Amino acid sequence: MPISLPRIYPITDRAVSGLSHTEQVKRLIDGGATLVQLRDKHGAPKDFVRDAEAALAVARRNNVRIVINDRVDIAMAVDADGVHLGQADLPVEAARALLGPQVMIGFSTHNIAQVEFAATLPVDYVAFGPVFDTRTKRDHEPVVGLDRLREVKTLLAEIPLVTIGGVTAENFSSALAKGADSVAVISDLLKEPSKIAEKLRLMLSDAHD
Repeated sequence: MPISLPRIYPITDRAVSGLSHTEQVKRLIDGGATLVQLRDKHGAPKDFVRDAEAALAVARRNNVRIVINDRVDIAMAVDADGVHLGQADLPVEAARALLGPQVMIGFSTHNIAQVEFAATLPVDYVAFGPVFDTRTKRDHEPVVGLDRLREVKTLLAEIPLVTIGGVTAENFSSALAKGADSVAVISDLLKEPSKIAEKLRLMLSDAHD
């Protein structure tokens, strides 16, 4: 049975927000988040573990799910609800063997061949992008554009599709209109830390209009 994803899927980033993951999660929850991915590309693992544990404690009190980006070991260490894997991370089958059937696994794809392969894997959702130009990742894959989303959705069948890469309050509705089940947002939500909750509330409201 496919998992339920929110229309807006926020991802934390300390470099963009200047805040701890825990503080970002608090503000995102205030804005209505029900699922948050913790993404930490540069911090020391021990610091990330401590921050993730604190963020999870906040999330548990609010019935919010937490997904860890890339690090299966950290997801296991903190008992997270899920892990999100990229093309260069631990293979999905190995992650599933370690995590068991109940833990959510998301998987990033950047072209149609990767989507076709992802559709054969034991994943709970597939991310596809970057759909728009993004500044969060300097070495990102080529922009895939919106026109491929319907083809990707067809290939994935019942597997939920998340679009990622350059998603903003101004363009996210176009990705949903093209077939995405959810849109992942980083910079546009986090770049003004004092407005994180307000921005997410507005996006969630627009997503359900």
